[in-house]
Amino acid sequence: MIVLETETKIRRLYHVGKQSIKEIARTLGISRNTIRRVIRQQSVDKGYQRADQPSRKLGDHKAQLEKWLLEESKLPKSQRCNARKFYDRLKAEGYAGAYDSIQRFVKQWHLESGRVGQAYVPLTFSPGEAYQFDWSYETVELGNLPQTVKVAHFRLCHSRLSFVVAYLRETQEMLFDAHDKAFAFFGGLPLRGIYDNLKTAIDTVFVGKDRQFNRGFLKMQDHYLIEPTACTPGAGWEKGQVENQVGNIREWFFVPRLKFASLAALNEYLHQACLQLAKDRRHPEQKALSIWEVYETQEKPALRPLVPPYEGYSERTCKVSSTCLVTFDRNHYSVDCRYAHYPVSLRAYAGRIEVVAKGKVIAHHVRHFGRGKTIYDPWHYVPLLERKPGALRNGAPFAQWDLPDALKKVKEHLLKKKGGDRQYVQILSAIQVHGMETVKIGCELALANKAVSSDYILNAINRLRPTQAPIVVQTPDNLKLTHEPQANCNRYESLTKGETR
Repeated sequence: MIVLETETKIRRLYHVGKQSIKEIARTLGISRNTIRRVIRQQSVDKGYQRADQPSRKLGDHKAQLEKWLLEESKLPKSQRCNARKFYDRLKAEGYAGAYDSIQRFVKQWHLESGRVGQAYVPLTFSPGEAYQFDWSYETVELGNLPQTVKVAHFRLCHSRLSFVVAYLRETQEMLFDAHDKAFAFFGGLPLRGIYDNLKTAIDTVFVGKDRQFNRGFLKMQDHYLIEPTACTPGAGWEKGQVENQVGNIREWFFVPRLKFASLAALNEYLHQACLQLAKDRRHPEQKALSIWEVYETQEKPALRPLVPPYEGYSERTCKVSSTCLVTFDRNHYSVDCRYAHYPVSLRAYAGRIEVVAKGKVIAHHVRHFGRGKTIYDPWHYVPLLERKPGALRNGAPFAQWDLPDALKKVKEHLLKKKGGDRQYVQILSAIQVHGMETVKIGCELALANKAVSSDYILNAINRLRPTQAPIVVQTPDNLKLTHEPQANCNRYESLTKGETR
């Protein structure tokens, strides 16, 4: 068998060089019969291809395999066997052949049955039409501790501009906050959002694309006037852009493992990394432009104007305990002591906790994501100290209270005296009326004059209060005196002298 290069040389010498078969045989040292066969071919030999692959050992097992394949074709995709499973089942029935024969037979059967293989329809989107959303889990180090963060991924479908933000939870309030940050990053609002069937957005999945979105998610979408679109289960290609982004962002941003002091520092890095990525990478379709250039010139002008951020939170009703605490996510948060035993509404935002009673916010805290921690606000317990001043010494809310040095020194002086705790409570109560700075100056004056007492400090505070000048009243002419009294003490002195005599 001669090589392809020799065949092309024979054909070229015969058809172009006009040499005879005898001359070509003498020049190349090849038999005349071989030369004749090459010349008779209409084109260069493409090589040997077997039309049918024999599978002798499959033999009588073909009928059984075809029966299984026909039965499987009527089942849902998740319940069908693959070629490996068919191979194991046939081996149990005495099949002694190789796995390759089963694999080829199954593939050919599916092809002849008209079944479409793994193929996708390419999608196209207009500027400002849609974005895609997905979650991913990534491992980072926050404060020198390994931490799994939940990363929200957004992608504008036309320009391919990406935005990612990390959270410690994958709850609905995080979903709301991620949308606020993404739309602010994009500088506008698309018309439609494409999601998979995430539990924080969808309550029930029906046949096809029908979904029952949950009420909280619909309120958020209504605030931005965005049409939510859910993908078909198992059809990730319907939001293939963000599916690919998840793997790419993991490779580009999170490998090697990121190390930051806090979650806020991590998100600042991700924000800048998304901007730089858009400026550095070419658009996959408009290769002359970067992703950022396509966004600036085509997508951004098509986005709708931004609206105020959505106040997204999850809300639950609870009762304030006798120790003035409410519980959320296995942590405890303090509440104004005047609402002990009252039912309240607890609102959990992405980064804070608010407690509401009768339409009024009675407590707010930075949200804690650990477990078993109690977060106090000492001011919630100050009104209670008026009745229980002794709790000032060992009360848990006051153990780590960061007060100005002047107030700490006054506390040390007063707690050494009998009734000093009650005096110090009076000073603390004055802070809520006059402000921290005024009370601090009053304490400094008391320490400087070595007169540390609540009476002295409260008196100093009153003297420090700004006084208003008296109002000057103009006396009408008809009320003016003809002879105004004179301030003269001579008459009094003369009378006293007379009495002395």
